[in-house]
Order: sequence, then structure tokens, then C-alpha cells
Amino acid sequence: MKKYVPVIIIVVLLVGIGGAIAFTEKSPGKYDTLAQCINDSGAKFYGAFWCPHCKATKALFGKSARLLPYIECSKPDGQSVTQICIDTNIKSYPTWVFPDNSRASGELPLQEIATRTNCPLPQ
Repeated sequence: MKKYVPVIIIVVLLVGIGGAIAFTEKSPGKYDTLAQCINDSGAKFYGAFWCPHCKATKALFGKSARLLPYIECSKPDGQSVTQICIDTNIKSYPTWVFPDNSRASGELPLQEIATRTNCPLPQ
């Protein structure tokens, strides 16, 4: 029985760590309501995985970035552009297309994104 104690301890630890990771990934983010409202508004956030300004924009939303209406414009090679971004005439990253079809490129503050999508900014 003593030889199984280390194995049991390891299994319990792994299950505990796995549960903690799953809980953290599923727990709500600070800006979930805002990000969902932006998504529901019909706005689109075009970017590229290699773009530092896109990463900074996602970082503003923290865990809530997963709810944004993000559209990847770069193909995996990092050199080619997806057809949807060609068709939408996306020339720089990030580019936001808002519900009124107006556009803004570059890093935008949360307040501007919220205002242009008619979404309340959490206090």
C-alpha cells in the first residue's frame, strides 16, 4: 500500500491543477459584457496574429477578448492575406468596422470602441 501513496498524491495533484485551469479559463472576464455587446452590435475587429497592435487591443480586454468579433486576416505563413480581408479592403491592422460601416485603424481606447458600438463601458 505504501508504494501507491506517491502515485495517489500525484494523481490528486494533477486532477486539482486541471480543475483549477479549467475553472480559470471558464470564469468570467472583467469585460465579458462589453465584449459580448460589441460582438452583438455587428462590429468587426480585423487583425493578424503577428500584429503587436492587435495583441495590445486584445490585451485591453483580457480574458474577455475571446468574445470579441475578431477576424484573422493573416494566413498561417504570415505573408498572405485571407480572402475575407481582401474582400473587405482591410489595409492595416487592427481595423475596426463599426455597425454604421465607419472604420478606424490602430489601437483604440476601450471608451471609443464602446461609444462607437453603443455599448456601456463597465465601471
